[in-house]
Amino acid sequence: MQAYLAVALVFMINMAGTTLPTAIYHDYQRAFGFSSATITVIFASYAVGVIGALLTMGNWSDQLGRKRMLITGLAASAVSALTFLFADCLAMLLLGRLISGVSAGIFTGTATVAVIESSPPESRAKAMLAATSSNMLRLGFGPVLSGALVEFAPWPMRLSYIAHIALLSLAVLLLRGSPETVRVSEHPKLRIQRLALPRGVRAAFVPVALSGFAGFVVIGFFTAVSPQVMCDVLGYCSGLLIGLAVFLIFICSAIGQAFERRIAQQWRQRVGCVALVVGLMCLIVCASQRSTIAFLIGTILCGVGQGISFRASLGELSNRSPAERKAEVTSAFFVVLYVAISLPVIGIGIAVQSLGISRATIAFAVVTIVIVLISLVLLRRVEKPQ
Repeated sequence: MQAYLAVALVFMINMAGTTLPTAIYHDYQRAFGFSSATITVIFASYAVGVIGALLTMGNWSDQLGRKRMLITGLAASAVSALTFLFADCLAMLLLGRLISGVSAGIFTGTATVAVIESSPPESRAKAMLAATSSNMLRLGFGPVLSGALVEFAPWPMRLSYIAHIALLSLAVLLLRGSPETVRVSEHPKLRIQRLALPRGVRAAFVPVALSGFAGFVVIGFFTAVSPQVMCDVLGYCSGLLIGLAVFLIFICSAIGQAFERRIAQQWRQRVGCVALVVGLMCLIVCASQRSTIAFLIGTILCGVGQGISFRASLGELSNRSPAERKAEVTSAFFVVLYVAISLPVIGIGIAVQSLGISRATIAFAVVTIVIVLISLVLLRRVEKPQ
């Protein structure tokens, strides 16, 4: 196996673990008597760990080495799985998600760069695709794995984590056989990642950050709240079906990212945002009419739109950023994205308790549509003639 494929497989195994609880949330809710808001808080604690790791360790692999940081990320993932395995209270579930977020924060930048650096020049384009668009596929494998085990195997709240620990052992073996791609510093000077926006980037950052924010709010909704929509609104409570539905939005996001380059540059953000808006309108129809077809179409369009707008946003920021400031700008962008995947979802959980799942879904879709439309208006103002 080529080195970059081995590192990509390690990336997949680790990130799949971050979405394992998705198909198990319903079991946690029944077993511990949690409210919808509590479930979304458990989900959102993941983002706290991601943001903390991005800010503190985002650039450490440049000095400590890619492999050393990836091993650290795998170790954090194993600790998270063990915490979930023995969890018997809310505090342990929160801790497990927090540590899982730390693992993802370490991997998000380091593994992406490691996959690309491990590839030979003739495979660089394939490696870049494996490191970017396929990341969503990795996240989608977790709910499918846990959903299948919840549906057909014993120990619904335990077995998924045992399986993940076994896969992490395989990941360590793959990583040990992979080459180090940077020179390890003998006297590393570690520092917190600085977040800053160069003057020439600020005007463009707001609209692309808003569209990225909206896309990741949608991802957060599907990962944390859509299981309740499927069960309470549509009547599908199968763990496997819930896992497949969550996988669908991730695979559609990957398709959107792969398709993005085929769209003329000036239209990429617009196409992605329009797909998001139409997908969210389908969610409104789903919640009001209890329509499974509307849910499926909305999931597909939201996934494709999120993928297109996400990759277009990254490309826009990269093109406008000075070479020596790209990492800072990208880190700032990812912080916005992980805030989007956490805080709004807690708000949705609170809304579910007061409004009910159908009305809360409609309110979520309307607010998110407004955010997307605002981003389109602002994007038009900062566009330069091609």
